[in-house]
Amino acid sequence: MKQSYESISWQDDHLVILDQTQLPLREIYSEIHTVGQVWEAIKKMKVRGAPAIGIAAAYGLYLGVRELESKNFTSFNVELNRWIEYLTSSRPTAVNLSWALDRISQTVYANKDEDLEDVKEVILETAKTIHDEDKRRCEQIGKNGAELVQKEWNILTHCNTGGLATGAYGTAFSVLLQAHADDKDIHVWATETRPLLQGARLTTWELQQAEIPFHLIADSAAGHLMRTGKVDMIVVGADRVAANGDTANKIGTYPLAVLAKENDIPFYVALPLSTFDRASETGEEIKIEEREPEEVTHLAKTPITPKKTDAYNPAFDVTPSKYITGFITENGIVEPDFTKNIKALFG
Repeated sequence: MKQSYESISWQDDHLVILDQTQLPLREIYSEIHTVGQVWEAIKKMKVRGAPAIGIAAAYGLYLGVRELESKNFTSFNVELNRWIEYLTSSRPTAVNLSWALDRISQTVYANKDEDLEDVKEVILETAKTIHDEDKRRCEQIGKNGAELVQKEWNILTHCNTGGLATGAYGTAFSVLLQAHADDKDIHVWATETRPLLQGARLTTWELQQAEIPFHLIADSAAGHLMRTGKVDMIVVGADRVAANGDTANKIGTYPLAVLAKENDIPFYVALPLSTFDRASETGEEIKIEEREPEEVTHLAKTPITPKKTDAYNPAFDVTPSKYITGFITENGIVEPDFTKNIKALFG
């Protein structure tokens, strides 16, 4: 597999991101020097996708504490937790964000007796490790998922799950990349993914970069394609998965899963282990982010509705585990019983 771009990177003393709000018309890399800029980049979806959000937040935490002049660990830890709470507020549904920050917090506490300047460097090195680990996980997810794909399959995917959304390669998109690299002659149906059109703007861009044959479809066309036998498999990503397998992903995922079940089409979720939230027993406990109505009533800042039109804009929905065929992880494929087998993933 190969990837021709880097959506997020640490360069010298600052973070650099490929601004996803500008794609596909412009490829603009933004330099980020402060924790506030990281929060804004996550909130405004300049960087997006659960793994990428976690990586950006990890680097952001370092940017928040590197200038602190705390005299002791207690005061330093108070400020650290303040920045953790601040960054977590940017996008609450993606569990990788809190997972990455919790990991750094635990690492900091394990080094509480060290010089505080050394602790700051530990934070940066942990962020780099999280980033590198995600690249390796995504590559393995692709290899594991590609084994499920047969030659000349038509695969439907929703939203954007590629290198733009992760450290590299992607989750569900990594499966497509590897299947293409294995000469399986796949064809991809990419949903437009309203209201922010991540499929139309981003997934198509990544598919072109990888030279994978595809067609873009309206979200509402997916059911017709399934009923007429034009879809062999669906693979999507995830932002949070409960202990029983209930899965929060981009709004519109749930109806795809229901339609797949009705039409006897395998429906897989590709994700790293860090996206499992074992503290949530079911999807009912997952907080769903609600975003600004203007994302629905406007298209690229241009109004598409009558004035004063209100809109309800949940960013995610929850797919009950009964509609999911399996989870593609870096440790292999997880099949039902999900409660039992997800627990087994973590020993």
